[in-house]
Amino acid sequence: MENRYEQLCLELKTDRKTWLITGVAGFIGSNLLEELLKLDQTVVGLDSFSTGYQQNLDEVKSLVTTEQWDRFTFIKGDICTLEICRRVCESVDYVLHQAALGSVPRSISDPITTNQTNISGFLNMLVASRDAGVSSFTYAASSSTYGDHMALPKVEENIGRPLSPYAVTKFVNELYADVFYRSYGFKTIGLRYFNVFGKRQNPNGAYAAVIPKWISSLLNRESVYINGDGETSRDFCYVENVIQANLLAATTSELSAVNQIYNVALGDRTSLIELYKLIQSELDNRVKNFELKEPIYRDFREGDVRHSQADISKVKSMLGYSPSHKVAEGLSEAMDWYINQ
Repeated sequence: MENRYEQLCLELKTDRKTWLITGVAGFIGSNLLEELLKLDQTVVGLDSFSTGYQQNLDEVKSLVTTEQWDRFTFIKGDICTLEICRRVCESVDYVLHQAALGSVPRSISDPITTNQTNISGFLNMLVASRDAGVSSFTYAASSSTYGDHMALPKVEENIGRPLSPYAVTKFVNELYADVFYRSYGFKTIGLRYFNVFGKRQNPNGAYAAVIPKWISSLLNRESVYINGDGETSRDFCYVENVIQANLLAATTSELSAVNQIYNVALGDRTSLIELYKLIQSELDNRVKNFELKEPIYRDFREGDVRHSQADISKVKSMLGYSPSHKVAEGLSEAMDWYINQ
């Protein structure tokens, strides 16, 4: 059977659409931008630069042709302003809504700002997209929605109580999207991301994700800290897999596939200590005089779940998703970028 995503990419090359990416200067947003421009699509991008970076956009510009870059329109603005949301949704076919304030710890320390962006901003985007008559609205949901539900692997319909304000906001997104479908017939799809990693993921700051943070520390010969005993595990998902899921979701013509939530992951588990060894091995193969060192263990982090693994059978069967990269392959592909940064 032909890979559905490869087939879609061929179709898009001859069928130009207009896409809106919110959070376009962020990690996932800029990777989506790069892929869509390489597929000769027209892209409108919105970002407030609260967690996104101009350098991510500059890097994408360096990786595409001048003709492709000229199909991109950037608007600086905040999804918390409805007028901005309305402006960017004009004449758009597909919305890929990635803008959000991520991070469980940030939401615990500042729940109000997280709520404003992730709930009020999300609702602004839903209203603006509905009123503009866009074909579909695909949004970044989160595996944090599973909360204290212990069963593995995680199946979409079985969730527990949220463990952080961030998790609450991402669950409310799903509730709003469902209501917009049932009230207005507005097509939405939510993608519950599991621990995404890849190039252009910020290694700095208090809320940096574990992979870029560890790589940065090891390259700078700094200590690496593991929260807990190292056996905590996650379903780490390379960003190329996430791009695939977004494009498949946005363009699906199957009515039964819309107004759904899908896990986007590898469907596997990697413990923190396994991850640490993989990273060390990659760096040891690439960096001259690389210093192998043991991590330092400390207390478990507040609001963290012990294990996480996705059941990806639904997204495979309904959208034709087929992850292209395992964890080691993703690390190998992204490692040069991390080192060069």
